[in-house]
Amino acid sequence: MSGPSAVDAAPATDKTALVAYLEQGCKPRSDWRIGTEHEKIGYILGSLKPLPYDGPQGIRAMLEGLTEFGWKPVCEGDNVIALTLNGQSVSLEPGGQLELSGAPLETIHQTCNEVNTHLAQVRTVAERLGVGFLGIGIQPKWLRSDIPVMPKGRYGVMLAYMPKVGNLGLDMMLRTCTVQANLDFADEADMVRKFRVSLALQPIATALFANSPFTDGRPNGFLSYRSHIWTDTDPDRTGMMPFVFETGMGFERYVDFALDVPMYFVYRDGRYIDASGQSFRDFMAGELPALPGELPTLSDWADHLTTIFPEVRLKRFLEVRGADGGPWRRLCALPALWAGLLYDTGALDAAWDLVKNWTIAEQQELRSRVPRLGLTTPFRDTTLREVALEVLEIAHDGLASRHRLDGAGNDETGFLGTLWEIARSGRTPAEQMLDDYYGRWNKSVDPVFTEYAY
Repeated sequence: MSGPSAVDAAPATDKTALVAYLEQGCKPRSDWRIGTEHEKIGYILGSLKPLPYDGPQGIRAMLEGLTEFGWKPVCEGDNVIALTLNGQSVSLEPGGQLELSGAPLETIHQTCNEVNTHLAQVRTVAERLGVGFLGIGIQPKWLRSDIPVMPKGRYGVMLAYMPKVGNLGLDMMLRTCTVQANLDFADEADMVRKFRVSLALQPIATALFANSPFTDGRPNGFLSYRSHIWTDTDPDRTGMMPFVFETGMGFERYVDFALDVPMYFVYRDGRYIDASGQSFRDFMAGELPALPGELPTLSDWADHLTTIFPEVRLKRFLEVRGADGGPWRRLCALPALWAGLLYDTGALDAAWDLVKNWTIAEQQELRSRVPRLGLTTPFRDTTLREVALEVLEIAHDGLASRHRLDGAGNDETGFLGTLWEIARSGRTPAEQMLDDYYGRWNKSVDPVFTEYAY
């Protein structure tokens, strides 16, 4: 989850300014980049307990240790809560999940180098502290009540509000991990087409990356429990957004949607002011109960956009959000999948041809069933596995057409290899994990902490 947005004191008192803010994301193809974010769960070696914030094996010590690699600390009060370096940031999720938000990069080769460098640095510091980090979609062993809460003001507001609007929001905050990709668009029409394709295909990504079958030390009945959690978190700010497929979809329509999402907070003078449940429209009129008479800036608008959590999110780029966290190879595969689908004109056309006749009801059915059924989810006269294979063909062709080579002359198609293995087998990573649980792990989740550690 984001920290406060970069300061932009320009007023945000009419809808035109809010729309213009999103329009500023439009870029020529030559400036398109790929950003990748992933989260991981920390634990103490031996006891496997979650990391506290303070103490010799805490998150603060972890962040301070990473500064030896040139990372610059970001503080909230006296607490280090993030690090920055060369367009990248390391930040904390509410339950201490460590997140890398990568720099905007030109190729998946660069993305994978960035991920590998980061994980090597994390390992170096973690081994010294006697801690480890886990590539998985959800904390497999410990109860929600066992998870220490990180000292960020934003999270205090959210932790208080979440139980009012859903049953699983605290699990989302404290126990889940994802891998996400951020991608650019040329103009409004390009944004809409990419938004529609990525939203319709998000359940395919959820199935291919499904990796959260355990909670509280046992199977939870799902392949991606992380994905299921989002269905009972906060209906105002999550889901598949059918309006994206309606005539008239564009930046203004998304602004209308975002204005209807209740606020969480306003950030002022280093403090998060609780505005949970209040209206950004009222804020624009100077009538926000939390700050009567005060008007919003574009920084406030940018902050508000980060509190919306649909399967695909629009900021000044598109953020695809449907995948569970996992091993490093899949951290490179996720941006490869979406760059292949969205960054080549022929691939984007083919992907749109695939999904353009899917009904809203069919999309919602996929969204609802995939967390349990994965690639075996029925779809029309086939299963999602067959759809996934077709999607991977399109992504492969898109990456081949992009023809971005590394120093050895390899293009980016190799990064899809792990997804091809999953789709051809028809078995998700979660099902492999469940096989091990009932087989060689002897019904224990503890081996996850060694076999899925970074």
